[in-house]
Amino acid sequence: MSINGSARPNMNEYLMGIAMAVRARANCAGNRVGAVIAKDARIISTGYNGTPRGMTNCMEGGCLRCANRTAYPSGTGYDLCICVHAEQNALLAAARFGIAVEGSTMYTTMQPCFGCIKEALQAGVTRIYFVHEWKHPDPNYRAEYDKFLTYFPGGVHRLEMDDPDAAWAISSLRSKAETSASQT
Repeated sequence: MSINGSARPNMNEYLMGIAMAVRARANCAGNRVGAVIAKDARIISTGYNGTPRGMTNCMEGGCLRCANRTAYPSGTGYDLCICVHAEQNALLAAARFGIAVEGSTMYTTMQPCFGCIKEALQAGVTRIYFVHEWKHPDPNYRAEYDKFLTYFPGGVHRLEMDDPDAAWAISSLRSKAETSASQT
């Protein structure tokens, strides 16, 4: 995809570009993620990560996990994190407005975590595209996670495209945790 607009993006690049725009609303102190759910090449829902409506957001100290980032490696501490992931928010927004997601494709700026993969599968999402890879830091959980990916009829695919805001959107703690996890 051309940054100067000389090349028309294909449909996957177009929808992922919208997911990148959606993540600008993210209010998580960790990774900033945006998600788009599309069906028949039409957007049916969007979501970004952050705290539930009415709660103090992460940037203002609302989430214990985000306030203590060094104490919780990537993929851990979700049981006390109050943030709702972008993928979850997209699924929940569709449910709130009565929009069926069965047979849809999800575009998310980061590969979904274990919980979001399970929820997308249960909701009937058939295909997922992501830009930034995520791996569970514990190698014992990776095989189980990878098994879940095989249940999506359309697969889970990395979309190779530039992310001009990656330095802002991807936590520096994440890259350190993944580097040490990949060495195990």
